[in-house]
Parts: sequence; structure tokens; C-alpha cells
Amino acid sequence: MSPTRAAGLVIFRNMNQAVQFLLLQTSYGQHHWTPPKGHVDPGESDWVTALRETKEEAGLSEEELEVYKDISKELHYEVKGKPKIVVYWLAKLKNPDNKVTLSDEHQAMKWLPLPEAQEISGFEDMKQLLADFNEKAKTKLE
Repeated sequence: MSPTRAAGLVIFRNMNQAVQFLLLQTSYGQHHWTPPKGHVDPGESDWVTALRETKEEAGLSEEELEVYKDISKELHYEVKGKPKIVVYWLAKLKNPDNKVTLSDEHQAMKWLPLPEAQEISGFEDMKQLLADFNEKAKTKLE
């Protein structure tokens, strides 16, 4: 069985020389918190999916972000017994005051520093991804 593919962006902003991550709370299921992401459509690349889903779910376009194409990570896990692969790229919100506009897929959003972001993300692999991306984001605060 080939895995389902999804892609998204782990977006951070610089607030007073500190990294804050954007997490969105789903309006369905367990109401889990996740960076903007979604399923790859047929014929679509992971990269195009990540940009499209970020625009759809958070209202943020590529022009509003500095996306680090060289900083990415794949998560592998199962959903309802089926394998899933999600690739995330790190992205910085150019203007930290830009407004996030949620789609109907999400009911809330938060900008959080690493410990709080890890706590509400709930999954060990996401906690590790956030920790890894936090280290890289700190070098991009200028």
C-alpha cells in the first residue's frame, strides 16, 4: 500500500528576538494542533501542495514568507492503519504582524514559543521536528 502524501510549512515569526511557531487547531476529529498542511493532489508536487495549503488554511501567500527550501523534514506515521508521509519546510513570516486568516478546516490558531508549541502538538515526531526547526529558525532571526 503506497503511503498518503501531505505537505506543509512550519511557519515562525520573530517576536522580540524570539521564535514563535504558528499552529492551527482542526475543527474536526480530535481538534489537534498542527502547522498548515494538506494532502498532495494528483499531479501536484509536495512543494506546490505546501504553498497551496498554507494559503488555503492560514491565508498566507509565498510572497509573505521567506521559505527555506533547504530546510525540510519528513514525518512518517499511520492514520487509521494506513501509512502517511508529510513533508514540512521551514518558513519565516516576513512581517510578524501579518494577519492569519483561518479556513473552515480550523477553529483556532496560536503563535507559540517552542515549549508550548511542543506541548499542544501532542505527537513525539512533531515535537522533535519543532525542536530541530527551532534551532534552525534561531539562526534566521536577523
